[in-house]
Amino acid sequence: MKLARDIRPITYMKTRAAELVESVAGEGRTVVITQGGKARAVVIGVEAYQAWQDALGLLKLLAQGEADVACGRVVPQRKAFERARRRLRTRG
Repeated sequence: MKLARDIRPITYMKTRAAELVESVAGEGRTVVITQGGKARAVVIGVEAYQAWQDALGLLKLLAQGEADVACGRVVPQRKAFERARRRLRTRG
């Protein structure tokens, strides 16, 4: 992030919305919008947003898995694969 280019006041967004959208969508930039000198919002393109959502989903799954291990909710790999194969056979 280049501070001079990627942090903009809200008036910039109001007066140059189309340019801002083109910049974040076309260049993949993330722009921080300030209001009263404080960061208040972030503008990102749809592709970047989807990538963040996908990464967040994976992190949630990882955290769930770690919590399961910490609580002892685990099964040996062989048993897990056997269960999965049985379920797949009954569906197919």
